[in-house]
Amino acid sequence: MKMKSQATMICCLMLFLATECSHYRSKMHIKDGDKPQHPEGKLKTGRIQEKCHGPCITTSNCSQPCAQHFRGEIGFTCHQNKWQKSTETCTSLSVETLFKDFNSASRLSLAASSIPVHVLDFRAPEPMESVAQGIRRNCPVDYACILDVVKSSEATSGNIAFIVELLRNISTDLSDNVTREKMKSYSEVANHILDTAAISNWAFIPDKNTSSDLLQSVNLFARQLHIHNESENIADELFIQAKGLLINHNTSEKKFNFSVSMNNTTEGILGVIEIPRQELWKLPPNASQAISIAFPTLGAILKEVHLQNVSLPRPVNGLVLSVILPEQLKQVLFTFEKINKSQNARAHCVGWHSRKRRWDENACETTLEIMNKVKCLCNYTNMVMSFSILMSPKSIENKVLDYITCIGLSISIFSLILCLIIEAMVWSRVVVTEISYMRHVCIVNIAVSLLIANVWFIINSNFYKKVQDSNWCVALTFFSHFFYLSLFFWMFFKALLIIYGILVVFRRMMKSRMMAIGFAIGYGCPLIIAGTTVAVTVPEKGYMRPDACWLNWDNTKALLAFAIPALVIVAVNLVVVLVVAVNTQRPSIGSSKSQDLAIIMRISKNVAILTPLLGLTWGFGIATLIEDTSLIFHIIFALLNAFQGFFILLFGTIMDRKIRDALRMRMSSLKGRSRAAENASLGPTNGSKLMNR
Repeated sequence: MKMKSQATMICCLMLFLATECSHYRSKMHIKDGDKPQHPEGKLKTGRIQEKCHGPCITTSNCSQPCAQHFRGEIGFTCHQNKWQKSTETCTSLSVETLFKDFNSASRLSLAASSIPVHVLDFRAPEPMESVAQGIRRNCPVDYACILDVVKSSEATSGNIAFIVELLRNISTDLSDNVTREKMKSYSEVANHILDTAAISNWAFIPDKNTSSDLLQSVNLFARQLHIHNESENIADELFIQAKGLLINHNTSEKKFNFSVSMNNTTEGILGVIEIPRQELWKLPPNASQAISIAFPTLGAILKEVHLQNVSLPRPVNGLVLSVILPEQLKQVLFTFEKINKSQNARAHCVGWHSRKRRWDENACETTLEIMNKVKCLCNYTNMVMSFSILMSPKSIENKVLDYITCIGLSISIFSLILCLIIEAMVWSRVVVTEISYMRHVCIVNIAVSLLIANVWFIINSNFYKKVQDSNWCVALTFFSHFFYLSLFFWMFFKALLIIYGILVVFRRMMKSRMMAIGFAIGYGCPLIIAGTTVAVTVPEKGYMRPDACWLNWDNTKALLAFAIPALVIVAVNLVVVLVVAVNTQRPSIGSSKSQDLAIIMRISKNVAILTPLLGLTWGFGIATLIEDTSLIFHIIFALLNAFQGFFILLFGTIMDRKIRDALRMRMSSLKGRSRAAENASLGPTNGSKLMNR
């Protein structure tokens, strides 16, 4: 009976082995023939699939099945008469495939042992209802049972989405008692889909929240990790690194230093996380822990689903650094190295808001930007745990603009000084009436305001890096703001004088009252606006830009305190120019063509004179604010405004007939005095003295 039992056991074992070997050979045949799987370390990202054959009509869609051994479909959209891939759900992974090989190996090992045959169970394995169930059953200690299947899978869009869902399920269902081994396996799975070769396939995942889900899942899982040593390197993969520290209120300043390469060849990108000493004082005496995670490629994957604006791209220009801290800590210092080290690549410190699924510029403040590094002070919350730097929206950078600005400002400053000298020379001869007096007061103050504003502009351009960390930058910003506003408000007052001269003919205002109104508008209004801007935004540290001593836009919109008054004044002054043009045109019955031509010339002359004096050239600045504006608008704007001082000298002073006459008389008077002095020196007395020598 015993021999019969052993014979039965051997037969069953041989039958089982034959079945398994046949199954294994069929798998090997599939691998050799179709090659859907690839060895670890040789990641393939997607497969060439034939596009749709139907007619391509704009906005039309179609779909094609995935390649063999993949489930799902590939979607195409017609764009510019060509079918372009838009979505892909092709996946070779499932809950069953994750644990299939592991179960087969377990059953083979059981069959090879000397366990009695009645204990062996050759029935099909129980279907896995969830990933958590499979991991608990097969590898509860370190999750190693899923690594080989995941790392050997092709990084198609469908597989990426499946792996993100896998990580999300682990974070929610298996986050109790997270050990270093579990975190290491978790990081290896995430590393597979963060590979640079997989980045392009993220764009075809239908659910645009997938990248945000990945970041949130990693942070959630790391939050449950327990640190046992004072300093630990938890994970050290190519595309994800994790470190941990033990901290308490007696700990000195703590830093996490990362150097992560974007791929196997590029040099490491640096990232530093620093917990300030004053923050550590908030901790209780017992030990707490801090965990940090660095992602070199995640920034290229994260999608701001609520700020989808193709015309305003906001590329990430550094590592994405996550921190998991005790709830008592609120502020963290970051140092980011720029990926794009272009001199024009300005940076903004930001934090990822997990609920809003977008970068939040209010979460961080840029404290310093020098060369290739940016320092940020960020507010840590449960909603904002990941931080990075964004490149500013691209600006027109062209050497032509730099040359125009440099040459134009030099000529403008010289022209404005010459304008003030001429005004001083002819002042007593041209300020005969109240209107002419106030007109020249306006020109002088316009010239003074623009001259000082240009000087402050040059100081800002050349010295802002040296004074950025001091109160000097606040002073530079304030005075630049004040004098540019003064320029516009004096132009506005000049426009009011023109309207006053046209509409009020018989009744004139006293000179003292006009002077009081002029200085109240020209300097009082700018002082109120500039002072209020400082008082409101400096306490919030949102007065200045991080990259220049000028009004901030990104955080507090302080720049509106200059843009709104300037644009309103330009609009009002444009109306004044139109009124002057209409008032100049006085057609008479039976007028000849020569008279009409003279009217047109007079209108053109008035418009040409008033345009720079009333600041209408600044209207071209609106066109430069529009994204993708042609370079020609930027060149026109630079030409008109860099040379504004020259235009004021030309149209406001030299082309004024009364000033020319007064200047001619002044020069004649000076020549007459010099001749009289010469004649006096050659008089009879002096002549006799010369003869007697």
